[in-house]
Amino acid sequence: MKYSEMLDYNNMPTHISVIMDGNGRWAKKRGMPRLYGHRQGMEGVRRIVQACVDLNIRYVTLYAFSTENWKRPQDEVGGLMKLMVEYFNKEIDELDEKGVCVRILGDVDGLPAGPKACAVKAIEQTAGNEVLGLNIAINYGGRADIIQAVQKICTEVQDGRLAIEDIDDAVMDAHLYSAGIPDPDLMIRTGGEKRLSNFLLWQNSYAEIWFTDVYWPDFDIEVLSRAVYDYQNRDRRYGGLREDK
Repeated sequence: MKYSEMLDYNNMPTHISVIMDGNGRWAKKRGMPRLYGHRQGMEGVRRIVQACVDLNIRYVTLYAFSTENWKRPQDEVGGLMKLMVEYFNKEIDELDEKGVCVRILGDVDGLPAGPKACAVKAIEQTAGNEVLGLNIAINYGGRADIIQAVQKICTEVQDGRLAIEDIDDAVMDAHLYSAGIPDPDLMIRTGGEKRLSNFLLWQNSYAEIWFTDVYWPDFDIEVLSRAVYDYQNRDRRYGGLREDK
């Protein structure tokens, strides 16, 4: 039986976050350049968007380009930026038709002009959609996210709009790039590595974490369903104890 046929549709995660890893190694195994793997990774994005719609998952956040990725060779960085533009240009109308609301998490102003313009267009075109919230983390880092949130909060305190004693989790949530989006219930990392890589450090604090050796270009609805099935069979206590323990 397929994992997609074993799921409890009354216990689906509301929000899934994904570190899409393994594109380069997938390509290397096939004797192809890394950018070929990243291009195939675009197909993985298309598949997971459709899978989330089919499984009635409300939000998915994809780690597309980190603040640390600027350190990669310039030809790879340039290629990734071009792929980003290509993705938005090719997919935005279909995403809009499916009711997908695109949101960018990260420093959009720090992107080159082309990718920035495409990102802004995608946000504006899909703003009213409600079937799936597709959050794409671009030029994003978890530490940078927390720092920019703290800077905004400090400015409000200095201006007298916020008292120090009123700063709590809700205030922090409201100043992160993900403001208004519920925290992930499940975080998936493909490609075999087992680390957070500076991804949604505040937001993923109580997410169930699921690692797989599957490279991102091979990720499909059955791999996603296996992760969700595992999530559904875990005991989430948020630091507390079950009543029967």
